[in-house]
Parts: sequence; C-alpha cells; structure tokens
Amino acid sequence: MHATDRLPHDAQAPVETLYEGRWLSLRKRGRWEYAERNNPAGAVIILAVTPEDKVLFVEQYRVAILKHTIEMPAGLIGDEAGHHDESALIAAQRELEEETGYRCAQVEFVHEGPSSSGMSTEMIAFVRAWDLKKVGPGGGDESENIVVHEVPRREAGAWLFARAAEGYSVDPKLFAGLWFIEHGRPEA
Repeated sequence: MHATDRLPHDAQAPVETLYEGRWLSLRKRGRWEYAERNNPAGAVIILAVTPEDKVLFVEQYRVAILKHTIEMPAGLIGDEAGHHDESALIAAQRELEEETGYRCAQVEFVHEGPSSSGMSTEMIAFVRAWDLKKVGPGGGDESENIVVHEVPRREAGAWLFARAAEGYSVDPKLFAGLWFIEHGRPEA
C-alpha cells in the first residue's frame, strides 16, 4: 500500500479561510481546521551554548496559555519589515542577540519539522549557534520582557523539570534541542 492510498477522503478539498489576522489565519479543508502562520518562512529555535558550557534558555509570559514559559531562544523568520526573504540562519542570529544578548560567529542548520502537525502549518527549524560572545543585555525587543537563564549543560534536563515542578510551562521541544546539542546533526 502506498502512502497516497491512506490519505483522508477530504485531504484535497478546497481551502476555506475562516479568519485572517496579522500573524495567524484559521483555515478549513474538508472537516479539518488548522492555523496557518501568515509568514510562510516559519520559525527558528536556536541551540546556544556559552563558552562556559551553559545552555541558554529564555523565560517569558505567553498570553495564549496564561503562563510563564521556559523556551530556547526562538522567533519568526522574516517577520521584520523589509526582511520577508530572511533565511532561518539569519533569523537565528538576529533572534539570539535580541533575546539573549549573545552574538555568534557561525550558525548551522540542524533539523526542520512541524510545530504541531495536527493543528498548524508552521514549520520550525532548529539552528545551532557556535562561538558565542556576550555583546548586550538581551531581554527581547520593546514588545517582550524576556529573562535569560544560563544553565550548565550537564544540569539542563534536571533544571527544566524543576521549573516545570514550580509551575512553569516547559516547551517539550527543549528536550529535542538538548538531544541535538549533545549529538549534533546525524551524518547523511
């Protein structure tokens, strides 16, 4: 049996727009409803380790879930005016410095996949930042209030579970990020 033989009967139905906002649109295809990012380039998650072997995490309040979250530095690709054709690698460098105050000498694409394949069309690229240097305070742009956490790499997993026990929402993608930091990109 081929993968095309297992498609839902309404997989090729016409797309209806139920709502269109500045950043997200709500679409419907057959019986399926899903969110679509209005920036087709998606998002980037930055895997960043300081020269002191500390993993960079960011903390911020997320209105959608009404909780403080722990995340890796991240952001939308191509969301700034005049940069709609921005690559994931350039976005990673920009977001890293904006959110954490660290600049990196180089970036490397690691992996890309859906953020929530049953709910959204958004794709997320994991990018590894190398040779970090502190150049500013971080904290995000004027619309953000980000707290930067530098956690020893060996303690990162336990630190994340401790934050979850305190009531923080810990993004499960962080554990994939930690795996990528430890194992790198598998050779093709």
